[in-house]
Amino acid sequence: MIIPPEIAYEKRGHIAIVRIDRPQARNALTKAMVLGLDAAFEDFNQDPDLWVAVLTGSGDQAFCAGMDLKQAIPQMTAGDDLGYSDPTKRQFSDVFKPIIAAVNGACIAGGMEMLAATDLRVAAEHATFGFGEVRWGLVPAGGSHVRVPRQIPWAVAMELLLTGQPIDAKRAYDIGLVNQVVPAGQVLEAALAMAGRICRNGPLAVRTAKEIAVRALSLEPGFVLEKALAAPVFASEDAREGPAAFAERRTPVFKGR
Repeated sequence: MIIPPEIAYEKRGHIAIVRIDRPQARNALTKAMVLGLDAAFEDFNQDPDLWVAVLTGSGDQAFCAGMDLKQAIPQMTAGDDLGYSDPTKRQFSDVFKPIIAAVNGACIAGGMEMLAATDLRVAAEHATFGFGEVRWGLVPAGGSHVRVPRQIPWAVAMELLLTGQPIDAKRAYDIGLVNQVVPAGQVLEAALAMAGRICRNGPLAVRTAKEIAVRALSLEPGFVLEKALAAPVFASEDAREGPAAFAERRTPVFKGR
């Protein structure tokens, strides 16, 4: 199991705590970090003494700002699937133990994709949630189009996916995207308290309850469709122009091709 230093992995009783630890970059992910997250959650999944995981970020600015565009976009526009070669799978697809997100700040792009793959969510009062990809000529192809419209009202999901504009923690709570909103300093504590309540239940029953619920959604065909339709977008001129404009701090000039 290879876990880079930017991913902190702690075992506390029956609870695993996974922390994205790159606050200087708003916890943006590199390919090595994505694979490290997968390695940490695979260990969590296979350890019979671990029953619940809490996923969070370091600092108070961001839970995760998504992929590091400077590194990830050249890889993705060149056809790199960043470790997800199976089109029926997305992040945490095969993890049937509960995952709780402790959202300590901005949760955008790939951060939102991870959030959509968790089961319960605690957010800081200043947290924000959104997909900014369309603003840069990209799409959030990590399962967002399949998972998010099943979790919140259709019109709100479309607002997030099509405008690229974020929502605040209060609205996220009102639409059911998160379970709790707490003061910033209490996010991890509240998530651990929730994990502790789950740990008082029968672990086999808990895992089975999640597995039934997830498998009954039949997400796999949607994931295949998402990957197939997203591929031409990432190969487009717009997908090169958007991240270039982002890096150069200018308005992108899209051509629709």
